Amino acid sequence: MSELKVFNEQLDHPRIEAAIAAAEMKTSGEIRVVLQAGPVEDATASAAQEFAHLKMHRTAERNAVLFFVAPEARKFAVYGDEGIHQKCPPNFWTEVAAAMEKHFRADDPTTALVEGITRAGNLLVAEFPRQSDDVDELSNKVVNRPAAD
Repeated sequence: MSELKVFNEQLDHPRIEAAIAAAEMKTSGEIRVVLQAGPVEDATASAAQEFAHLKMHRTAERNAVLFFVAPEARKFAVYGDEGIHQKCPPNFWTEVAAAMEKHFRADDPTTALVEGITRAGNLLVAEFPRQSDDVDELSNKVVNRPAAD
């Protein structure tokens, strides 16, 4: 059984998707989670590629966040669009990653993702409050990617 499959089976998908939905109910921001199989050299570069592949840069306010996890490589990245970077404190992403890493190291990936989603959601709520005409632009489902050839 692949390490991604084992990792994926450990995740509480409904809890992760509920955390995304809860955050997005209060903000115009969008949040996605991607699990990548196989080796990953640079998680941030891979997250940037996946961000573009999912067309996350097309949100109206450029305020999407991607949580990219490569379990076999034991790497992850949190990638936010330019609208968020203009408004978040300088060490915000470092703090989110540190909080998540603590849970990953404790072998609790669901809590790691929920913690990151909640923290990112709190920033999005403060900077990008939900508007009455807001629509959910992106799916809340966890995306599984096979290993690159």
